[in-house]
Amino acid sequence: MKKSLALFAFLFMSACGGGGGGGTPPPPPPPPPPPPSAVEAFEQSIQGLALTDFYEVSYFGLLKRTPQSAVSLGLEAEVGLTVNDLNSLNQTYVGDTTAMFNIALTALQGYDRSALSNADQITYDVYEWYLEDEIERASFPEFGFPATYGNFGIPGSLQRFFTDLHPLDDADDAQAYIDRLSAVDNQLSELEALLLRQQAAGVVESSITMQVAINQIDGILSIVSGDSAIFTRYADTLPLIPGLSTAQRANFRDIARNTVTSSVLPAYQSLRNTLATLIASAPSDIGVGQYPNGAAYYAYELRHHTTTSLTAAEIHQLGLDELTRIRAEMDVLFGTLGYDTSLPLADLFAQVATDGGTVLAADALAEFEALVSAAETSLQTAMPPVFTVFPSASPIVLPDPFGGFYIGPSLDGSRPGAFYAGTQNDQPRYLMPSLTYHESVPGHHMQIQIAADQDVPTFRKVVRNTGFVEGWALYAERLAFELGWYSSDIYGDLGRLQYEALRAARLVIDTGIHDLGWTFDQAAQFNVDNVGFSLGSSQGAAARYSVIPGQATGYMVGFLQILAERERAQTALGANFDLAAFHDAILTAGAVPLDVLTNVVDQYIADAQP
Repeated sequence: MKKSLALFAFLFMSACGGGGGGGTPPPPPPPPPPPPSAVEAFEQSIQGLALTDFYEVSYFGLLKRTPQSAVSLGLEAEVGLTVNDLNSLNQTYVGDTTAMFNIALTALQGYDRSALSNADQITYDVYEWYLEDEIERASFPEFGFPATYGNFGIPGSLQRFFTDLHPLDDADDAQAYIDRLSAVDNQLSELEALLLRQQAAGVVESSITMQVAINQIDGILSIVSGDSAIFTRYADTLPLIPGLSTAQRANFRDIARNTVTSSVLPAYQSLRNTLATLIASAPSDIGVGQYPNGAAYYAYELRHHTTTSLTAAEIHQLGLDELTRIRAEMDVLFGTLGYDTSLPLADLFAQVATDGGTVLAADALAEFEALVSAAETSLQTAMPPVFTVFPSASPIVLPDPFGGFYIGPSLDGSRPGAFYAGTQNDQPRYLMPSLTYHESVPGHHMQIQIAADQDVPTFRKVVRNTGFVEGWALYAERLAFELGWYSSDIYGDLGRLQYEALRAARLVIDTGIHDLGWTFDQAAQFNVDNVGFSLGSSQGAAARYSVIPGQATGYMVGFLQILAERERAQTALGANFDLAAFHDAILTAGAVPLDVLTNVVDQYIADAQP
């Protein structure tokens, strides 16, 4: 009995790890494996998916890397944003994002394209083009002018994000706005670091445009925090947000004001100081051709914006040829008015501005709204129809000090597409119709809203290739002429031709600046002589083309391609060609690369054959 009790006690102490004194304790369990990196998690997320699911999962994963884009598009929930942050310019973060694009491209090319239908092959090709383009862009990290002026650079576009694009519909949005305001200093600090890396690589923005950027920041800094557009938009919207108590609104308002004062404005001041240091070493010349590897970068930008293989020399000559054609058409109308066509173009259009009448600044918004409404009515009642597919929503017209641009709708329907119209100054009426048709209907709004309405993978709704987007908007100006909208407005028709000349001149000036080494004054004067705009306006054009190389070439290249595709379809189909069906086919395809547009039209022709 004693032996049994002793044995039980030994076994009990052994089982409990006690007693014995000489036993070795078991080793601790191994540490859990580290969580996958963002790149690894992305790669895992897209494995083994059906192609349609792959498009959504991979695109949302990539879009999540630029949270400002996801927020602007109304896709926060879809991409799974869990932190209210801004886009990161951190070098490691950007490198990881590029790695994800490479992973997505490899995965896409693992699907059998040949097994897809013609329509699905177009979707495949659009996504492949997008991924390859983003990867190629990443091979030029030292290029771009991210701190430039207007909405072209981060300082201005960041302000626009807060004042126009960030939602403020509920309490969560109000908190997210505060959180993102608190992230401004980090983003602008990363921007400063990027500028210094670019300087080390020999790329510094021209002093001409950098000074404009500094002046723009000075304007932001000159406004006290309580009157800052970033703050006033927030403060003015808070009373409209449901479910917030008076105390909550006051607390949000105080936090926002303090954040602007203690964080946002100091971040802009720091950036301004960095630019003031950089401008001392900035070149006085414009054009990316002056920088190391600049020629290769410009060739990339031409491919990116035109979505074609056209060379700089071909684009330059195309512009010269189009200017000759357009001037001949102008001279016919000048002659009808009894103008002396031997006068400089700027003098002729000064007379057009006078004879065509002036719209006062106070009346400009109503005039633009009336033009949009009339265009919508004309398209919906046209016989025979020129469209059978229409946007699900009309554009709104918003006043803006400068205007002349369009911002597309959010996909969640919370923010409509908007034509920002200049309302600060009196303006000649002859330019207003074509500007309206370009930016709203049948131009940007029609194209972008119809694309967003389609039941297609999300990337086809929102990826916007310049050649098609701007080409369609210029085509819309021509379509208005073909529909007879200028039949009783010869001054408006001259405005259309002047805008067409502007887009042709861009082919010459952009390539002149970046490929041929044109000076700023040379570029501006060419615009005066061949478009007829004032010297001040032409200097603004030269500055714009200098800081976003290649972008200005997309308009005319895309326009001519769309016209050529229409003519090709007419020739192939003869009496079976239907203009409305052609328009519907290319608009419902989204903003495809121009090379892919050929395949879209091929499909339309095949479907329309008797």
